[in-house]
Amino acid sequence: MKTHPCHCRLFAPNTSLFSLQLKENSLDRLTRQIATFATDLAFDHLGEEIATLGCQHLIDTLGCAIGAHNCQSAEIGRRLASNQSPGIFPGRTLFNNSVLPLEMAGFINACMIRNFDFNDRYPGGHPSDGLGAHLALAGAMPINGKGFLAAVLVTYEVFIRLSEFSKMRDLGWDQGFAVGLAAAAGICNLLGLSVEQTANAIGMTATSTVPLRVTRSGELTPWKNVATPFAARNGVFAATLAAEGMIGPGNAFEGRCGLFENVTGSFEISSFPTEGGKFVFPNVSVKYWPLEANGQSVVWAALDLRMKITPKEISDIEFVEIFCDELTKHEIGGEQEKWDPKTRETADHSLPYIFCRALLDGPITVASFDEVLVQDPSIRPLLNKIVVTVDPEIERRMPETMMVRVVVRLANGISHEVENINPPGHPANPMTDEDIAQKFRAQSVPVIGEERSYKVVNAWNKLADAPDIRPLIKMMDIS
Repeated sequence: MKTHPCHCRLFAPNTSLFSLQLKENSLDRLTRQIATFATDLAFDHLGEEIATLGCQHLIDTLGCAIGAHNCQSAEIGRRLASNQSPGIFPGRTLFNNSVLPLEMAGFINACMIRNFDFNDRYPGGHPSDGLGAHLALAGAMPINGKGFLAAVLVTYEVFIRLSEFSKMRDLGWDQGFAVGLAAAAGICNLLGLSVEQTANAIGMTATSTVPLRVTRSGELTPWKNVATPFAARNGVFAATLAAEGMIGPGNAFEGRCGLFENVTGSFEISSFPTEGGKFVFPNVSVKYWPLEANGQSVVWAALDLRMKITPKEISDIEFVEIFCDELTKHEIGGEQEKWDPKTRETADHSLPYIFCRALLDGPITVASFDEVLVQDPSIRPLLNKIVVTVDPEIERRMPETMMVRVVVRLANGISHEVENINPPGHPANPMTDEDIAQKFRAQSVPVIGEERSYKVVNAWNKLADAPDIRPLIKMMDIS
């Protein structure tokens, strides 16, 4: 059985069912492709640019998590998991020394990563939602930086391809489908599982994780930020089952009554880097503001308008029209609830609210979505002056270009028009190392102090050199 070239096999496989293991020729095409990639990818495939970018995204992910270390969903997870034995596959929760079953520790970590909708994004969802268990396992077991980075890239590359080519979102299903499978693939890589074991994990995950997109429709609840950690937990649990000998369907995609037949129709994904394809990871955007990805541009547009409109003139606004693409309108500017948000989750997915809050208050922070601000009656008159319109030219330029155009008309007849194209963090306008570091420090300094925040960034920027990641995890512990 093949071991990962960057690290030793972490756990001895359970051989009680090995005689019954799936044979590689029994796997459908897509399962075999994903399982083979997840097994084969190693640090040597990455190259310096991808490895460096991987460090950036991990620092961003950790910053999102530490800013939400005390969020309600993580606290619920901690209560449910209290006093649980770690079992065969342990995981350490971020920022404290609780060692729990891997899937539960990963769930708690993922809840923190996802809580403020601040983590990175590829059209179709958030690939770093699937990293909670990677960080949990690395906090509990001796894993080196190179092996860890390879497993992280497995998760990103699998997520992106499934999100893009399956068209699950277009069919009304949620991104948890891709998150669960990507998390399973990445953990299988980190555990050093075989192709057959990884295929088992993929089959079990694919047949049990087809979540509904109603999660992100209408008035949103905290489940909006928990649905993908839940899906990732299922994928991680499937990986541990596979490691212990559980056999799943090898034809979950293409078999009779499988995904192709019942849900997606047939599709193919682009070649993985181990097959001669390119890494698509550089196309993942990093969020500058803690809100839905398609709303990033409108914040910058509102800040530009603040340079043109005085505070007094804001009260004289008669009409606001936000021009955007069809997806942006559908996701955050097409439901009535977006004009009267009641919850944090609805507000950070409301194009009208995001625009108003930035125009009134300036730069958006996590606190911009506190309940008292979201439900502030004084903002409602301005909200009701906003219309959202699909612009065919903006639509034509998507998805390569992220763009909004805003027209504001004042009571005196004067109009102002601004546009924002490819905001900071977009792949065409990437954030620098220092931008990422500043974002991390903004979330971490109130929690662990300035000195430690700088040390964490420096250490994780050198992740590939780390023989064991546990010290890097521990240095973020909260006393």
